[in-house]
Amino acid sequence: MKSLKWRAALIGVVLLVGLVYLIPSLSPSLPPWWGGFLPKDRIHLGLDLQGGMHLVLEVEADKAVENSADRLSEDIKAALREQKVPFIRVEKAQGWDIHVLVAGAEAQGELNRVIEKNYPVLKAVRAETVAEGILVVLGFQDSEVQHIKKLARAQALETIRNRIDQFGVTEPDIRPQGDDRILVQLPGVKDPQRAVALIGKTALLEFKLVAEDVSADMAKEGRLPPGTKSFPMKVGDPVRGQRIEQIALRDRTLLTGEYITNAEVRIDTQYNTPYVSLEFDSQGARIFERVTGDNVRKRLAIVLDGTVYSAPVIQEKIGGGKASITGSFTMEEARDLAIVLRAGALPAPVLILEQRTVGPSLGRDSIRQGLIASLLAGITTIIFMVMYYRLSGVIADLALLLNIPLIMACLAAFQATLTLPGIAGIILTVGMAVDANVLIFERIREELRLGKSPRAAVETGYSRATLTILDSNVTTLIAAVVLFQFGTGPVRGFAVTLTIGILASMFTAVVATRVVFDYLLIYRRVRTLSI
Repeated sequence: MKSLKWRAALIGVVLLVGLVYLIPSLSPSLPPWWGGFLPKDRIHLGLDLQGGMHLVLEVEADKAVENSADRLSEDIKAALREQKVPFIRVEKAQGWDIHVLVAGAEAQGELNRVIEKNYPVLKAVRAETVAEGILVVLGFQDSEVQHIKKLARAQALETIRNRIDQFGVTEPDIRPQGDDRILVQLPGVKDPQRAVALIGKTALLEFKLVAEDVSADMAKEGRLPPGTKSFPMKVGDPVRGQRIEQIALRDRTLLTGEYITNAEVRIDTQYNTPYVSLEFDSQGARIFERVTGDNVRKRLAIVLDGTVYSAPVIQEKIGGGKASITGSFTMEEARDLAIVLRAGALPAPVLILEQRTVGPSLGRDSIRQGLIASLLAGITTIIFMVMYYRLSGVIADLALLLNIPLIMACLAAFQATLTLPGIAGIILTVGMAVDANVLIFERIREELRLGKSPRAAVETGYSRATLTILDSNVTTLIAAVVLFQFGTGPVRGFAVTLTIGILASMFTAVVATRVVFDYLLIYRRVRTLSI
């Protein structure tokens, strides 16, 4: 008697908790006090049910190798100057070769020693005599090229995942596809173009000095001295609006965005315009303090993806590791810029190979068809159980009706995503839930044929059938866990609902129905079973 009360209380608590988690998904609006201490997460719908975006991206890993060659060429210049090795020029050639022009054989020998000591990832491809001296062509070791490409693909995947997480998409599906492709599915995205721009932005942030000796006309016409390059610059004008001008910058990058730890949108109280505030880590703060200290009264350009956003004059050495990016931003542009800077720069550009937008109307049709299939399966099962097992079938049907709300409540509680394959998993668990009761009822029938009393038959039927039910469900549960671990989007959606459905069906089919039978036999003192 005491055990029956405790089991009944357990079922009541489970149903109450399930109802609390299910209410946010059923009610379009909740009272203000609800979110204070009660769960407010709704059941998330997948791309196939609520619509959204489907993207296939390709990482241009060759560009990552070229970017590494660019950085190394600048490092080699600095190393040769530090070692006092005479050279005429160092530049990245087509592809990822680095050309170093030295005056003679003695300088070539010194160059080879510097490369061997400081740059083991490089090798001398060839050396040839030209009019100005000896041209040494440096290239990456083959293993280093493969390492850079592999690292670029992995970093691009992680960077895109971080950006989408901060963008606020619920349950995105981001995974590698093949060697150099990334599959991205974004359920419920309302602004596809903004999402594409956010994902594809390289977000390479650089700080460079302005070439003060180059006029705007020279930059515009391309008449630049060695060691400088022309960049487009966004200029905000209250009369003519935003325009693009050309500005000449020094080639050398003094600081990059790799040291950024935080980027936030702030409002300029003087002009009431948004800007992005940056914070650097300890190493970046030291570099920024040194750069600003060495270049007081000079202009420092802030370059993002090859465009200069601002070029303020350094008034004094700046400590504390903080900087800001100003420009003619809208609030949305400033927010997106802060997101990509926090998430980090893409190591290489990404190409959008495939872009599809799934409309919500298709999702509504899928939900409607899934509900129809679920209702048909449920009604057919209910009718069969009542016809074949009579009143015991009604008890099994009541347990079945409890099963589906419990599954949906668990989906909301764990913030899992319901997909079309997930609906198929729910339909499957309907059959599996009844299958457990079939095993129990058939065992009870056998015990009644042997002449046992109804109470003894129920006791034996449940105790012996439960082991079989547990064994079959555990093996199915293992298969579902394997599907979830190694499967992709739709397969994982099926595995989630199948796993939750198995656990819910075992609870309703074994525990809930047993409480009803014990209540009838103990409290109501039923002498015969309708089975």
